[in-house]
Amino acid sequence: MELRDFIVTPILLIIANVLAYWIRPHVTDAVTRRYFFPALWVKIIGAISVGIIYQFYYAGGDTFAYHTFGSRIVWEALADEPVTGLKLLFGNYEVNEPSLYKYASRIWFFGDSQSYFVVRIAAIFDILTFSAYSATAVLFAIFSFSGSWALFLTFYKISPHAYKWIAFSCLFVPSVFFWGSGIFKDTLTLAALGWLTYSFYAILFERRNQLINFTVALLAAWIIFSVKKYILLSFAPALIIWYFAGSLSQIRNAMAKILLLPLMLAATIVFAYITVVRIGQDDSRYDVYQLASTVKITAYDIRYGWGARTGEGSGYTLGELDGTWQSMIPLIPKAINVSLFRPYLWEVKNPLMLLSALESLALLILTIYVLVKIRHRFIYFMGKPEILFCFIFSVVFAFAVGVSTYNFGTLSRYKIPMMPFYTAGLGLLLSYSRAERARRFSLLSGEQG
Repeated sequence: MELRDFIVTPILLIIANVLAYWIRPHVTDAVTRRYFFPALWVKIIGAISVGIIYQFYYAGGDTFAYHTFGSRIVWEALADEPVTGLKLLFGNYEVNEPSLYKYASRIWFFGDSQSYFVVRIAAIFDILTFSAYSATAVLFAIFSFSGSWALFLTFYKISPHAYKWIAFSCLFVPSVFFWGSGIFKDTLTLAALGWLTYSFYAILFERRNQLINFTVALLAAWIIFSVKKYILLSFAPALIIWYFAGSLSQIRNAMAKILLLPLMLAATIVFAYITVVRIGQDDSRYDVYQLASTVKITAYDIRYGWGARTGEGSGYTLGELDGTWQSMIPLIPKAINVSLFRPYLWEVKNPLMLLSALESLALLILTIYVLVKIRHRFIYFMGKPEILFCFIFSVVFAFAVGVSTYNFGTLSRYKIPMMPFYTAGLGLLLSYSRAERARRFSLLSGEQG
């Protein structure tokens, strides 16, 4: 923390709250209004808290690498040599470019395009905050809140009676508002996922403001593609399945559904495969045929490389990886389990792991509770397009990060994109089950009457 943080951040918070009061009536109704400011403030508190923890507990970390050893240098260049600063902000140059070297050589992530994308965004925010870390983190939190609110509104439209559960899922999951609010890649991708879901639903199901929402969808997809391409590899197929399942559910004729089901299933597989191939075609790490090798390298690097140095004994293993799909497939159940329900309490090695373990335990209890409540109706309700979408993305993503991380500390951050969707899926299951029971009770009461 510096003097500028104590001057700029309070001013920014006042401005943000004034603007929020002005915006709130346009994006809320009588039900959702109560959640607007609490959701905004948990994001802001999360962003500031994570900075404090990284400064005083970890004594550094990637959030400061993005800012102090990244965006601030770009901000200084913009102030001292505007042309050079604009090159750093928008151009694609090598670190040894003579005109940039004195700045670029000091930026830790200059050669990493995905991490440098975060630096660029932080540098733009730095212009508004005079490069005060906490103020820039607050702007990241506000952007994250906007995406989370958009996601909340989407699921609220789908199932307004489940608004309490949906509000918790999209806005108040502890790990999400903590790790998804500061100056991180995860903050940008979480916000973009919310906006992509919102615009996708508006375009294909509500059919409103299509040009605006299409632009928002492209921008959100570009952010995810630029920062964490593998999220799109899991999310895009789930969106495609949601669309085709939704289209099928709108057909009233049972025979037509039966006839069209194989065609739509084939179309879904083809479109999903083409999308996954196109996403990874320009990056060998995410090529369909190289993914297994990328998973092995990433998992072992986090487990035995830099993760072993910073993880304080929080590593785990699911089994041996040899860079082939044959070694990964048997690990699917373990990988999904570790992402959703571990670390267990007896695996805790440090205070942050304890918080993660308590959240995982709560998620396990919630899952069991919902499954017990709906019992044999689980398969029926899983046919609902939005529930299918939530769980396909969650399960695929849980497998992807679980098998490629091998460190609980890192996993607690990497898994947050799926958390709102998984918990929202549980809420939608419970909501549909209660609605079905109420409908049956009403019919039964009518017959008896």
